[in-house]
Amino acid sequence: MARVCQVTGKKPVSGHKVCFSNKKAKRRFLPNLQTKRFFLPEEDRWVSLKVSSDAIRLINKRGLFAVVKELREQGLAI
Repeated sequence: MARVCQVTGKKPVSGHKVCFSNKKAKRRFLPNLQTKRFFLPEEDRWVSLKVSSDAIRLINKRGLFAVVKELREQGLAI
């Protein structure tokens, strides 16, 4: 699945589109994904990640190196 956040793991969920007459039709709710490049000064290189806007806030709060270190511990190659 291509629409998955690399940091938080958010992915599309399904639900209903509800019209005025209360008829329901299936639809997908997609996460707000952005392909963003971050500079990792500890390794002196750029890292490209597909992240949600929530993950961008998480990286700003905890720091990029801490997040990348945690992803590597989980086995994701970054």
